[in-house]
Amino acid sequence: MNNKYEIGALILRLVTGLTFLLHGISKFQGGIENTVGFFSNVGIPGFLAYVVAIIELAGGALMILGLGTRIIGVLFALVMIGAIFTVKLSAGFMGTDGGAGYEFDLTLLAMSVYLALNGSGLLSLDSLFRANRQEELSLD
Repeated sequence: MNNKYEIGALILRLVTGLTFLLHGISKFQGGIENTVGFFSNVGIPGFLAYVVAIIELAGGALMILGLGTRIIGVLFALVMIGAIFTVKLSAGFMGTDGGAGYEFDLTLLAMSVYLALNGSGLLSLDSLFRANRQEELSLD
C-alpha cells in the first residue's frame, strides 16, 4: 500500500523538478536581462530575476535528484507565491484576454508544498544519505 504513495510522490517530485529546471533554463537562454526587465516593469527589483532563475535552475536539478527536497520545496513555494501575488492574481484563475491566469502557478505551489512537507522518498539522494547515516549510527 505504501509503495503506490511512494511512486506517486516520485512522479510528483520529478515533474516538479523538471518544470522548474526548464523554466530556469529558459530564463537564462532567453537572456536573463529580459527577465530582469520584466521584473522591473512589474515593480519587482531586477536583481530578484537572478535569484528566481537560480532557484528554478539549481533547485529543479536538485529536486530531480531528490537532494534537499524539503528546502527546495519551500523555495519553490515562495517563488510561486511571489508570482501569483505580484503578476498573476489580477488576471484571475484562468486568465483574461488570452493572458495566463494563476492556475498553473497554484498547481506548482501545491506540488511544492507537498514536497516541502513530505520530502523526497523513493529513488532520492536524500533517502540514500539517510540510509547511510542510519547504518553508520547503528554500527557505533
